[in-house]
Amino acid sequence: MPRTSDALEAAPHAVDGAAPGTMPGPDGSWKLKLACVWGGELVSVLTSSILQMGFIWHITLTTNSASMLSLASLMGFLPLALLGSVAGAIVDRLPLKRVLVGADLFIAAVSALVALASMAGSLPVWMVIVALFFRAIGSAFHTPAFQALTPLVAPPEHLTRLAGVTQLVQSGGYILGTAAAAAMYPVWGLTAMVALDVAGALFASVAVLAARLSGRPAAPVVREGLATQVRQLARETAEGYRVLRRYRGLFALLWCGFAFTLVFSPISALFPIMTLGHFAGTTADAALAEVVFSVGMIAGSMLLAATGGFANRALSVVASCAVYGVATLAAGLLGPDGFTGFLAASAVMGLSSPFYSGPQTALMQEHIPPEYLGRVFGLYGSIMAWAMPAGLAVSTLLADAVGAPIWFVLAGSSMLVLAVITWLIPSIRHIERVP
Repeated sequence: MPRTSDALEAAPHAVDGAAPGTMPGPDGSWKLKLACVWGGELVSVLTSSILQMGFIWHITLTTNSASMLSLASLMGFLPLALLGSVAGAIVDRLPLKRVLVGADLFIAAVSALVALASMAGSLPVWMVIVALFFRAIGSAFHTPAFQALTPLVAPPEHLTRLAGVTQLVQSGGYILGTAAAAAMYPVWGLTAMVALDVAGALFASVAVLAARLSGRPAAPVVREGLATQVRQLARETAEGYRVLRRYRGLFALLWCGFAFTLVFSPISALFPIMTLGHFAGTTADAALAEVVFSVGMIAGSMLLAATGGFANRALSVVASCAVYGVATLAAGLLGPDGFTGFLAASAVMGLSSPFYSGPQTALMQEHIPPEYLGRVFGLYGSIMAWAMPAGLAVSTLLADAVGAPIWFVLAGSSMLVLAVITWLIPSIRHIERVP
């Protein structure tokens, strides 16, 4: 086995030019390192978003089946939900550079196989769904590694602003990729989009290597049986949960975030129903609402990156939840002629959303010991991944029964209640005082 938990304690992640477990120096080289990694991430997210939309259109045009689209969505989140915590433990065992490059190359290899199958003839839908599943496995390792990187490179006082930059890179790449896919798919088809994704993953890998990140020293190899290895991995995974529980404010925020995601996740799915059904709009109107929300999210990410939000980051989280709830509630109360008001509410929703997740990410990066960051972020992602389909299932039943506007009213009201409950929890309210 690569190492034991004792070795993990003794050999935390390190960055290039720093001793293991030390923080980066003030020379500013960390900015260049992050710029390299984020530049590659932007290209990778852009090309991945293009391919994801291409897969969706391929499934839609081939099957015209809502159940197949639902299955594809399930394959996209299931690996993170099932493997997130274990993947985080593996991330903590290995140098981050190796994990980031390995995950990107794994995703590129999956895409390359899809490209070969597509060039050989018609691409069956089952192969696309399998590809989505394996690509999501790669993402289950890449995501916690990427989130664990920033606090090992950048000074702690910049973490909240950098969380805004990270969200800007990821949301910007997703939005640009979705728009580019609309132009590319009718002209070049799926094969070109797959090839572009392979190129994007390779570019991201080169960017990580160019950043000259270095991991902790090689851990001693211990020969153990498979059963012993599995037990050790399970113990290390459980350690991440126990470490997070020690930080009561962060642990409480985790479950408040689960409740928020339960309510939040169905809203985007109900946007088209609100536009086309309640406001009797067109498909162009539905697309406009999505664009307005996305522009608001980019603006919110830029604002978070520029200001860092409130000094008490728990207040940023609570205020974001409350503002999002007010906007959602107002959208649900609009009459059939209130589409302009719906666009304004969509912009406010997008603007407020980065202030919910960004400060939480920075708080975990700042307080969780570096050797546990992979496990904690893997656990966080796994729990949120389970919340999303649960919220979608509940909203589907309620929205069909009472209508999308009533669901918006219920969701907005629930967010306001959740904001109050979150602020009333002392460990969250005083989270900046927790060592």
